[in-house]
Amino acid sequence: MIRSKLENVNVYLAVGATDMRKSINGLSMLVEEQFELDLFTGNLFAFCNRRRDLVKILYWDVNGFCVWMKRLEADYFRWPDSEQEVMEVSSSALSWLLHGLDLQQAHRPLIFETVS
Repeated sequence: MIRSKLENVNVYLAVGATDMRKSINGLSMLVEEQFELDLFTGNLFAFCNRRRDLVKILYWDVNGFCVWMKRLEADYFRWPDSEQEVMEVSSSALSWLLHGLDLQQAHRPLIFETVS
């Protein structure tokens, strides 16, 4: 179900650690009040715990909230640290994170105005 959601949505990562005792209500409050983002867009909001072995993804699906969760048994997620509270990433980047890859090692995107 989450794979089909990745195609046409924005993905927002709560950078750093989040208290994973929070469920739908607590995570949605973070998104609305702290990050000032619209919960009801179908976008994905991803959170990771301090030990980096648990990820929760919150999203609105037609008539209710969904929380998807993945817990690693023997490794950790390479979750980004930043001075930002939230960062937007591509659906590919989220997939890479969930597969254990580090976003810092990916090539940075280049944007050109003209061809020289």
